[in-house]
Amino acid sequence: MKIDFANLQYQYQLYKDEIDEAIAKVLNNASYIMGDAVTELEENLCNFTNAKNAVTCSSGTDALLLAMMALDIKPGDEVITTPFTFIATAETIALLGAKPVFVDIDEETYNIDVSKIEEKISPKTKAIMPVSLYGQPADLDKINKIVANILKTKNQKLYTIVDGAQSFGATYKGKTEVHHCDIYTTSFFPAKPLGCFGDGGAVLTNNDELATKMKMLRVHGQDRRYHHKYIGLGARMDTIQCAITNVKLKHYDKDLKLRQKVAQKYNEVFNSLFLVSSKEANQKPILPKIKPDRTSVFAQYSIRVKNRDEIQQKLKTSNQKPETHIPTAVHYPMPLHLQECFSYLNYKKWDFPVAEKVSSEILSLPMNPYLADNEIEYISKKVIEFAK
Repeated sequence: MKIDFANLQYQYQLYKDEIDEAIAKVLNNASYIMGDAVTELEENLCNFTNAKNAVTCSSGTDALLLAMMALDIKPGDEVITTPFTFIATAETIALLGAKPVFVDIDEETYNIDVSKIEEKISPKTKAIMPVSLYGQPADLDKINKIVANILKTKNQKLYTIVDGAQSFGATYKGKTEVHHCDIYTTSFFPAKPLGCFGDGGAVLTNNDELATKMKMLRVHGQDRRYHHKYIGLGARMDTIQCAITNVKLKHYDKDLKLRQKVAQKYNEVFNSLFLVSSKEANQKPILPKIKPDRTSVFAQYSIRVKNRDEIQQKLKTSNQKPETHIPTAVHYPMPLHLQECFSYLNYKKWDFPVAEKVSSEILSLPMNPYLADNEIEYISKKVIEFAK
């Protein structure tokens, strides 16, 4: 038994013939940039999500940039977001000269605590950017009610941008997230639930005007060859990566169901093992909690444990045979407000106590559609054994 964290090689072998054929088609056509597979993927993304528009781009990071540039977010503007996320969420805000304004997280879902958003809104606020962490959407209805209330009471227009780098395919109240925001962004980084073989991403929106603008922005702002309406980016997704993602998207619904089955098995095993263990209640790992009005694509299966660093080390080294080592990851060990690059924002330790607490306890276990039951049982047993 050799446990793989994401098992990308196994997935490739499953779809190898289709992927190799799709790559060969691009190579034979030599259509490396903006080839047919790009348009095909955009159409397929729309079909999968029922979105009106999808615009592929070079990464999840550039997807965030395109979204904010399309909404004319400029230096001096403020964007409200979470400090418990990958740095790209706030980094892109700062790159545009805007100010990231952090709001602490909900201790159950690890997404932005919507009850604390309104107090952070100022006349400079331009957008709210929730992150669908680990694959579960935030409380989007509550965010949109805040947006509507600010428009009504202060005549201030705010936008909702969902950073869905980890959540493509997740639903909120029966619909994919694009139907609950102005712009939804996602990533096709290889380890994402829907990943290509390099960098890639997309922006989705039901607003035709924003979609048209983002299509121009990803090609240096041009509306036709060598005629540039906007200052833009070189942010196209390569045709080969689109071709690969097209193949994976054909199987994605099945893979999502398998991911959710793996998560359910983890929950069942952890709960049953703990019942027969001699551990105290405060030693029980805190398992992911998915709210009943939404689904998660389980980009990660992340638990919380008090002695995280010790458990991580023991899972890696406690067994003499390398094939029985258990790979883990920490998403994320330091909230963004404490990162050196954001020191100019003048946040200090314990400004966001929930994010800081969770960051010291969070531990991501192997998660992919192909984990076997005996692997899940072995991983869970070892975590329980080392938990304090």
